[in-house]
Amino acid sequence: MIQSIEDGFRIALQSYAGAEPKMTLRIQRDSSGCGTTIRLIGRIQSRDVQELKEQLSSAGPKAALDLDEVTLVDVDVVRFLGACQAEGTEVLRCSPYIREWMFREMGGER
Repeated sequence: MIQSIEDGFRIALQSYAGAEPKMTLRIQRDSSGCGTTIRLIGRIQSRDVQELKEQLSSAGPKAALDLDEVTLVDVDVVRFLGACQAEGTEVLRCSPYIREWMFREMGGER
């Protein structure tokens, strides 16, 4: 479930029967004259990719993804991030394991 908050933050919540909702992904947008940075916080799963596509689409041509606080991703997310980067979206502050995985998914070898 995705929940909107008054100040524009979007939070994806995962609910378990009888348990408190657990945050999996928080998305924050920072717009400046140089473009929009979409800051991702938490765990990104394949079910979040469509929301990320919509966020990038509405952010305009100078969008960047900031992954500094991303804790976990799956293969679909890695492929999406690689495609974004190949299309010119800047992927900022990406952890080394995600960057390496993106490289390998895009056909790179080490």
